[in-house]
Amino acid sequence: MIDDLEKVRNIGISAHIDSGKTTLTERVLYYTGRIHAIHEVRGKDEVGATMDSMELERERGITIASAATHCQWGDKHVNIIDTPGHVDFTIEVERALRVLDGAVLILCGVAGVQSQSMTVDRQMKRYRVPRIAFINKLDRSGADPIKVTEQLREKLGHNAILMQLPIGLEADHEGVVDLVTMKSIRFEGDNGENIVEGEIQDNMVDAANAAREEMLDAVSMFSDELMEAILEENVTEDQIHEAVRAGTLSMDLTPVFMGSAYKNKGVQLLLDAVSRYLPNPLDIQNMGVDLSN
Repeated sequence: MIDDLEKVRNIGISAHIDSGKTTLTERVLYYTGRIHAIHEVRGKDEVGATMDSMELERERGITIASAATHCQWGDKHVNIIDTPGHVDFTIEVERALRVLDGAVLILCGVAGVQSQSMTVDRQMKRYRVPRIAFINKLDRSGADPIKVTEQLREKLGHNAILMQLPIGLEADHEGVVDLVTMKSIRFEGDNGENIVEGEIQDNMVDAANAAREEMLDAVSMFSDELMEAILEENVTEDQIHEAVRAGTLSMDLTPVFMGSAYKNKGVQLLLDAVSRYLPNPLDIQNMGVDLSN
C-alpha cells in the first residue's frame, strides 16, 4: 500500500494512431523492471507488445481497449493507461482521461500534429488534464521535432517549450541535449539501458545556448524566484524544475521531450519528466455534480 500520495502519478499515454504509444509503454515497462524482454507491436516473434493483450490487437498491431499497468521509477509509483489512437475508439480515450491526473501526448516526429492528436488534445482540455509532449520516431526519414513543436503552438494553441534538442536525426539520431543540465545524453547498450552523459558537441553549443535561453524566458513566467536568478545569472536546476512543474500544472505550459521509443532513445528522460512535472492526486481538484438537487 502506498502511504504517500505525493509519490503517485496516474497518467495516460495518448496520441494519433501509429505514433508509438504502445511501443513507448513497452520500453517504460522494461526500464522500470516490470518485464525482462522487449516485444514489438505486431513483432516478428509473434509475441506482441505486453499491453496489447487481446488477440485481435496483436493480430492487427493496434490498441483497441485501454489497458492499465503499474510500475515504479525511483521513489515514484506510476499508474499508466495506454489508450487507443484509432478514431473508432475515441470513447475509450475519453473514459480514460476522465480519471487521470496527467498525460503524455505523443506526436510522430514526421507526421506531427494529426487529426486524432487534435481530438485527444480537446479531450485533455475538457477534463483539465495537464500534459507533457513527447515527439517520437526521430529515427524516421523526414523527422523534424522543431517543426512539430511549431505545430503544437499553431494548431493546438500550446505554449510548447523545448526541454531538449536532438543529437542527429533519422539514421544519425544518437540522443538528446538536455537544456536543463546542458549535457549531451546518449543511450547505449542492447536496449538503450546505459545512459551516457557528456559535454555538448561543438557544433551544437550555439543552438543549445539559444534554445536554453528561450526555455528559461518561457518558464520564468511561472516563478519569480527563477526570474530573479536569471537576472543574477545564478540559475539552479531545481528552480527550473519547479517553474516547469508550476506551468505544467496550470496547463499554461507544455514541456516538449523527444526521442525514439523503437530505437530505445529518450524514454528514461521522459519518465524523469513524468515524475517531476505531472501532478500527483493531491494536486488535482476533482469536481462532482450533486444529482439530488
